[in-house]
Amino acid sequence: MSEDNISIRLNLKNPKLKAQFEKILRLVSGFKVQEKQTKDRCDLMIFEMGDEIVKEFQLVKEMLRSREVGEVFFVSDHVDQNVLRNAIKAGAKELFSQPIADEEIIGALEKFKDRKVLAVTEDSTKIGKIINVIGSKGGVGVTTVAVNLAVSLVQKKSIPSVALIDMNLLFGDIPLFLDIEPKYNWSDITKNITRLDTTFLNSILSTDSSGVCVIPSPSYLSKQKLANPDIIESFLNAINKRFDYIVIDGGQSLDNISLKILEMSDTVLLITVLNLSCLTNTHKLLKTFSDLGFPSEKNIKIIANRSLKTSDIAIKDAETSIEKEVFWTIPDDYKTTVMALNKGKALAQFAPRKEITKNFIKLAVELSSLHEKVI
Repeated sequence: MSEDNISIRLNLKNPKLKAQFEKILRLVSGFKVQEKQTKDRCDLMIFEMGDEIVKEFQLVKEMLRSREVGEVFFVSDHVDQNVLRNAIKAGAKELFSQPIADEEIIGALEKFKDRKVLAVTEDSTKIGKIINVIGSKGGVGVTTVAVNLAVSLVQKKSIPSVALIDMNLLFGDIPLFLDIEPKYNWSDITKNITRLDTTFLNSILSTDSSGVCVIPSPSYLSKQKLANPDIIESFLNAINKRFDYIVIDGGQSLDNISLKILEMSDTVLLITVLNLSCLTNTHKLLKTFSDLGFPSEKNIKIIANRSLKTSDIAIKDAETSIEKEVFWTIPDDYKTTVMALNKGKALAQFAPRKEITKNFIKLAVELSSLHEKVI
């Protein structure tokens, strides 16, 4: 790492405090203080809290979410449990209580440099793409699409590793589709969030015969209480360094966890079928995403499942109804799909020559091509 390549922003109102940090930064190598008026991204921001801490915490959260800043150290003249708890929720890596000892600041800066070196090393490796499969309503085939897309992706020679995560919190049944009995589920990860390294991930993953690594949802609803958006974010950040693609069965819910997943997804496949009820819900969801500000419109792909050439509603009419182009259509083959499910096999394993199987393979090729273009 070259000298003075870590950008740091001093958001400090107290002149003495600012002078203290500036003096220390002249002694610690590797940092370059940003100009006061710059809007460039910074690696680290030192933020002094004032009287409006709720607004300030929200501001910092937005800056972290938009990646305007990489990490944040908070400084406060008063630190209690409430401030500490909210600072952690806001994303603070350090919280200093005034008066601050120089040694304390130097120690925190050195730790930050270590994390930065590690991040640069990790960023040089391949980062996986998150494909989030969600439904316009229940029963539209979200799990069928997620399972068969994951298996089709892993069959591509250029994509050696695919994870399939069941985030359908109420009715997750991916293990039934693949006839596996995983020993662990993602609730086990919530209990061991500090151990999210490659060794730990490898120890909890269940691998299907196709080569897809599966992480199912909890068996009991009570275990869901152990998860929260921050934990899910940490988990996905760790696992997308381990896999080329992460396919998520997102179900139909829009709670805090599913919103976090939507925010982190590279592609969202919104599954619908060509009937009035589903298309109405699809249009409502698209409006909801637009109001939320994520996922971006270009990252949302509409998939028309169980499509029939003789459908009462034509694709063009559906596109007019939802005000968005249908990205892909999957033919209706209920018999083959149910038989494959009853056997606990993906379509590629159960009926490789069927039209619906070839359709999923083409979908995998199309999606991977799109992501390669983005790279």
